[in-house]
Amino acid sequence: MSSHHIVREKQEPALYIQNLGNFNEEYLGQLLEWSPTLIVNEGNYEKVISLGLKVDVVINSSADAVFQENTRIVKGVDDNLHAVLNYLVTEKYPAVNIITADAKLMDLTAYLGDIDIVLFTETEKKYAIKSGFSVWKPKGSIFKIEIISYFETSNLKQEENGDFMVINDGFVTFNFTTAYLFISEVL
Repeated sequence: MSSHHIVREKQEPALYIQNLGNFNEEYLGQLLEWSPTLIVNEGNYEKVISLGLKVDVVINSSADAVFQENTRIVKGVDDNLHAVLNYLVTEKYPAVNIITADAKLMDLTAYLGDIDIVLFTETEKKYAIKSGFSVWKPKGSIFKIEIISYFETSNLKQEENGDFMVINDGFVTFNFTTAYLFISEVL
């Protein structure tokens, strides 16, 4: 029995590869599974196409650069990350996954009302949540939480190193009074 899935444009989060580095290929495959809009900066373009990927948008490229057919060039006045986010918000994308080495979610709070952002590094998945967020996790899963305000949670205990570990298989719920809480999961 076969199943056919129709993926509408912009239904899946766009994927911006800011810095691929040694990012796990299995995770990359999962992020590419539903053929998102793939955006890269010029510095990562050659590496990305060497993986056999079709690049949809190159951000802030030099004038003499040559790209795959039908690749859109987007110029921004900001650095690449802000130019990408401005482009995606203008194009009404609801979400973006970003593979990076050093971006901080706290620096992107101005965009969080317009687009859901998930940052991936080689070791972590970082995202902002709203109060009442709940997610199922297996026992022993680790969260890192940027504590910027008081929050309450269920099914977590704080470790001596500051990480939070899931106590039992099941849902973890977060409640707090600020607009967002920044959390990360160990990949």
